[in-house]
Amino acid sequence: DECQIKATFSGPEGSPYANRTFNLALTLPARYPIDPPLATLLTPIYHPNIDRAGNICLDLLKPLERGGWRPGVGVYGVLGAVRLLLAEPNPADPLMVEVAREYLVDREIF
Repeated sequence: DECQIKATFSGPEGSPYANRTFNLALTLPARYPIDPPLATLLTPIYHPNIDRAGNICLDLLKPLERGGWRPGVGVYGVLGAVRLLLAEPNPADPLMVEVAREYLVDREIF
């Protein structure tokens, strides 16, 4: 059976998201930790790797065959990786192409 976890974390210092609180939903699949959790950001955010529905494009959340998930990562590792993604977006693998372009071309406006 799946397991649902809700987590709250603060935006990373030095990022545009500092001093904000974010809510994240994690769904642990029946085959967790073999399969990665599904992470959804519940707090709206303007970010190249997170779409309006809260879907997160992060290599760590992709199964081993296609991405970087490893069973030893665990829930805290996922939370840390999502928080790091807020501090260091990956415009090379965007969900929001226009936001990624803005991040690359005019970081001040971003």
